[in-house]
Amino acid sequence: MAAVIGGALHARFVEGKSRAEVTAGAGVHPDTVRGWLRRFGARAEQIRVLFSSWAHHFDASLGAIEARGSPETDALEAIGVAAAAAGRRLGPGPLWSFVAGVSGGLLLSNTSCPLWAGG
Repeated sequence: MAAVIGGALHARFVEGKSRAEVTAGAGVHPDTVRGWLRRFGARAEQIRVLFSSWAHHFDASLGAIEARGSPETDALEAIGVAAAAAGRRLGPGPLWSFVAGVSGGLLLSNTSCPLWAGG
């Protein structure tokens, strides 16, 4: 399921697909996609900070992570950079499994439990 959610986030915020297109691609109820997008948007800055920290943890020589123009795309950029850094250090693995693990499964949780600032 992590890959489906990640694909939906990428489709909406990077590819610019409409919510209806994202919903059709994900094969889930529209309310489910709306919730994913809303929670990701609400936590985008926290997600960016968490994954930026992990990126630098895995590769201390990294410079600043390039801003992409919105909180959501900045968060996705940090996720990608962290995953790439982890892959170089630990070996490649499934992107969204890495994301779920680093976030403790809380990336899009519908609870008030905050993401922890590991790293």
